[in-house]
Amino acid sequence: MVKVLSDSTCDLSQELVKRYDIGIIPLYVRLGDDEYLDGVNISPEELYKWSDEHGETPKTAAPGIDDISKYLDPASSDEYIIFTISSSMSASYNNVKLAAEDMDMSDRVHVIDSANLSTGIGLLVVHAAELVKEGKTVKEIVEEIEALKDKVRASFVIDTLVYLYRGGRCSGLAALFGTALKLHPRIAVAGGAMHPEKKYRGSSKKYVLDYVKDMEADLKNARPERVFITHSGCDKEIVKNVKEYLEGLGIFAEILETRAGSVVSSHCGPGTLGVLFIDK
Repeated sequence: MVKVLSDSTCDLSQELVKRYDIGIIPLYVRLGDDEYLDGVNISPEELYKWSDEHGETPKTAAPGIDDISKYLDPASSDEYIIFTISSSMSASYNNVKLAAEDMDMSDRVHVIDSANLSTGIGLLVVHAAELVKEGKTVKEIVEEIEALKDKVRASFVIDTLVYLYRGGRCSGLAALFGTALKLHPRIAVAGGAMHPEKKYRGSSKKYVLDYVKDMEADLKNARPERVFITHSGCDKEIVKNVKEYLEGLGIFAEILETRAGSVVSSHCGPGTLGVLFIDK
């Protein structure tokens, strides 16, 4: 068998995880002295509450070699394709490689550095699972996924700069002025790292839709299988408006809404929303 796994930063819903039989390896989230597992025993809402009470961003950590080893069976003949968050953002990729080496399974464990985060990873994970169902070989799947990585379009628009400031990704002055001026940056993932692209102003209903409309040309050139609306806790009406806009384009077979997990939410804060897809 070929098994597809990912670390928890892929932010796939439980429904998708079950539909495609995907194994999820959780990262750690640390709130002070207390340690939790992303997507298992901590929610973004609990994380926001703690962050606001303590004025700091929770710490996150990659799964350890022992944690990863539990998902690998050296006695079987199974082959594994394991996705991780960008190696420039976490030790997750290196730890999976080390776990495979430690268990003498490097020939059967194929680790993919997604060079992405959140459902930017999830898009690749789901596609790999579909290729498994089609009966493709591991070599064919890995080659196709590696060719697709640069075509993933992952971006988010941030509601509050407070969490980026607490996490050291935004200066205090920038956060102060940005908040005062009600600026909402668009952050895109490229080359395995996050880059600010543009700033929006106005109410959340306005700037979120402006962000999506700015991508219309790219969306019209997207692969039609699916698009993700991934958010860290947004007003239902805002998400509904984005979904209706995407439906109106008449491009995508599936428009999937997912909640960002605790690792991504801890850095972006509540109200963040992204539309993620793969270019043709």
